[in-house]
Amino acid sequence: MERFGILLNTKRRMKPISDRKESPPMILETDAKPLTYVPNLDPKVVKVVACVIERGGEFLITKRLKTSHLGHCWEFPGGKLEIGESLAECAIRECREEIDVVVKPLRLIDEISHAYPEKSVHLYFVLCRLETGNPKAVECADWCWVQPRRLSDFEFPEADKKIIDGLLRSSR
Repeated sequence: MERFGILLNTKRRMKPISDRKESPPMILETDAKPLTYVPNLDPKVVKVVACVIERGGEFLITKRLKTSHLGHCWEFPGGKLEIGESLAECAIRECREEIDVVVKPLRLIDEISHAYPEKSVHLYFVLCRLETGNPKAVECADWCWVQPRRLSDFEFPEADKKIIDGLLRSSR
């Protein structure tokens, strides 16, 4: 039985992580954009969907390829939005390409902008349910399922810190 929820901002309403009948972990419902939202792409800001996939109290994380920006870091699977692509479409495509699984995007958890010295990013964190498949390292160096309390054992990009902190707080 899962005992935690994702707490990112206490001013938001809590909603179950899925439609399961047992006591599901709670996650915040933001006043955010719908998953059908298609962001305007800006050449100055890289727009990325990060898929927060939870299963049995653990989260799926992937290690970036060494040749990529921040190649030494772990992250939530996902990637850059393409022109005309919605948040949901990007989440589905990126999970298929990167780890060879089919996910069902459930809702937008949060969005975060962050400026690195070499580029600026805008991340859309989308809660997803694993529908079919077992993860494989197709376009990533590695992957693993991690309990929230162990997330701090992995190095994540600075832009992911708010989501990680929320997961750590909610697992206590």
